[in-house]
Amino acid sequence: MASDDPSPMPGQGNLSDRELQIVELVASGMTNQEISEKLEISKRTVDNHISNILTKTATGNRVALFRWALQAGKVCIDEVNCCVLPQVKPENQEA
Repeated sequence: MASDDPSPMPGQGNLSDRELQIVELVASGMTNQEISEKLEISKRTVDNHISNILTKTATGNRVALFRWALQAGKVCIDEVNCCVLPQVKPENQEA
């Protein structure tokens, strides 16, 4: 998972697997209560995770966290390509 990434964005702390899981759920639009129900943990635990995530990523709110997650390649959204695709030469051109 992304927590093994040896080079996080400058000024950004490494996130644990659980924190990355919560970032993905935040990015999907879930509330802290919904996240707690899905992960079967208390809302207070989710609140603590979110607070730690915001601190580690130097983001001040969920919108900034979502933007950071997209830029850092931690989440992808339908119809948004988060990967760099190789350039493909047209078939009628010789290499």
